[in-house]
This record gives sequence, C-alpha cells and structure tokens, in this order.
Amino acid sequence: MSITPVPCLSDNYAYLVTCDRTKKTAIVDPSEAAPVLAACEKADAIWNTHHHWDHVGGNEELARALGIREICGHASDRGRIAGQTRFLEEGDRLELGDLRVRILHIPGHTTGAIAYVVDGPEPAVFTGDTLFVAGCGRLFEGTPEMMFASLAKLAALPDDTRVYCGHEYTKKNLAFAAHVEPANEDVARAARETKVPSVPSTIAAEKRINPFVRAKTVAELARLRAEKDRF
Repeated sequence: MSITPVPCLSDNYAYLVTCDRTKKTAIVDPSEAAPVLAACEKADAIWNTHHHWDHVGGNEELARALGIREICGHASDRGRIAGQTRFLEEGDRLELGDLRVRILHIPGHTTGAIAYVVDGPEPAVFTGDTLFVAGCGRLFEGTPEMMFASLAKLAALPDDTRVYCGHEYTKKNLAFAAHVEPANEDVARAARETKVPSVPSTIAAEKRINPFVRAKTVAELARLRAEKDRF
C-alpha cells in the first residue's frame, strides 16, 4: 500500500491510497480537484470522512474527470456529500484491490464523521477532522460525550496504526499541548521535531502527545476543547 498526501486549499490534505499490486486507488477527502488531478491519472473511489465543503468540494469534478462511480460517506450524510453513492455505517467493509478497509463511526466534529481503517501489516487510519496530530476537531455538530467516545475508539486501534488527518494544524496543536502539559517531554520533543507535512502520526504518538486523547473524562475533554477554542 502506498499513501500520498496531496496538499489542498491553504492547510487541507487529500490522500491517494493505492494498492501496490492492483494499482486500485481511492481519494480521501478531496477538497478541490486540481491538486488531486495533478497527482493522479486514475482512481476508483472517493472516501469522504464527513460532509464539510473543504473535504468534499472536489468530488463531482473528480468523478467526471476520472470516471469514478463510488463516492463514500456516512449514511446520515445523505444529501450533504456531493455525488455520494455509498452510504456507510459502523462496521461496514470496503475493498480496494488487496486492501481491506473497515468503517468506524466517530462523531464529534460532525455527527456523520467516519474513519477509514486499513488493516493489515501496515495499518493506517484516515480520521478527517475528528483526530488531528496533537488535537481534535471543533464540536460543530457533536457533543463532548461523542468526541470522548470517538477518540477512545481510535485510541483502541493498534499502536503502530498510522494516522492521516484532514489538516496541517500540528504546530498550533503542539503549542496548545505544551500550554496544558508543560512537563510533558514527549510534547516538547514532538514540537522540536515536527516537519511539514506532519502526517502521518501514529496512535502510539497520539497517546503520548495529544491532550484530547489523554483526557481521562468527558468533563476534562470539554474543558480542554473550550480552552483550545479560545487559544
């Protein structure tokens, strides 16, 4: 499997996920079509993590240009994801050549947010705007209870799972992490070593540096999220 980050807009990432043997390719969260078309000549599916325009804005142009017939998103996002043809629920499975992919419902940022988990010897997860490197998404539609449960679900993935998120927010997220945990040496080390692009992270790293993943209670997460909104 190969995964190629494609910078879009000012700080978004789309991703090209390719099965090495079959060359089957999925596009994750194409906010705009032009950078993706510059990076690939063929694709078989679009995987949307949620309905926000900066994750689905390139869907229809890419579908026309590349002949894509499968555009995926959560079932509850019906009518909110451009061109959606597949309506996914927790536990559903996808295939991309030899790759096996399962769906986690991870509401919080939006109520229909999902993660695409690629199992196998090189596990990876595409988390959209629910889990960032050292951060989590704003609670636009969901609740702190939803986000707490969703982050716990992601944290239960194998430690070596690579994390591919929707935005390059890492520098600011690490600044906030250092603000709330000034004695956390892992945060300080990550801040010194961070490069752009900062993806992928890993589940193990997020357990060490991400204050939202490290929150022990819903109340703690809610307090941190409110503080981050003002940071």
